[in-house]
Amino acid sequence: MSIRLTAWTALRVLNQLRHDRRTIGLILVVPSVLLTLLRFVFDNRPDIFDQIGLLLLGIFPFVSMFLITSVAMLRERASGTLERLLSMPLHKLDLLLGYGIAFAAVAVVQATVAATVAYRLLGLETQGKIAVVLMIVVSTAILGSSTGLFTSAFARTEFQALQFAPSVIIPQLLLCGLFWPREEMAGPLQAASNVVPLRYAAEALGEVGTYPLPTTLLWRDLAVILTFGITLLALGAITLRRRSQ
Repeated sequence: MSIRLTAWTALRVLNQLRHDRRTIGLILVVPSVLLTLLRFVFDNRPDIFDQIGLLLLGIFPFVSMFLITSVAMLRERASGTLERLLSMPLHKLDLLLGYGIAFAAVAVVQATVAATVAYRLLGLETQGKIAVVLMIVVSTAILGSSTGLFTSAFARTEFQALQFAPSVIIPQLLLCGLFWPREEMAGPLQAASNVVPLRYAAEALGEVGTYPLPTTLLWRDLAVILTFGITLLALGAITLRRRSQ
């Protein structure tokens, strides 16, 4: 591994994103628009918006980063760019860490914009501080990037990469507690939710909504999220192929 090559990879990815206006719009604009729509759906029930809107602040970055990173890595493989890069003194982990750092930086901007809109313009209220929310949201975005990089190794086309989204994202949405409390689910589903990383993000954000100071459970959930992210990044380095067949 090389810090210099990892940093070069991160800068290259950020430079590519800078010229992709559609992706920038997806990252920065869409979450705020969806939160605004949700606010007016629950126009007469701000308490429901406070609960669901807070959870969606963590879910939106996970989904968007998963989609963008999986397609971006597949595009690098399909175009032969990845093969040329790996012919250089560039380790697979350098490449994936560079991607992770680049999208973590993007996630900070995305989370800041979405949280600012939610708290300042839409009236979202939580017991905990916005800084803690941002920390959890950025961690969730990193998890989405790692998941996207890992699953992209099993796709041969961009369409196949997108096909992984329903199988990876929807079960996590159903089991994380967004639609129904985990404690009231059937026993097998409660057990399954324990291995769903998005569940820990939802739980951590729920702690911010309930308590003014970070709790032990929040720190545990945050550690679990980062562990999932690092593990998936390492698995992505093992399974990464130079190009699509």
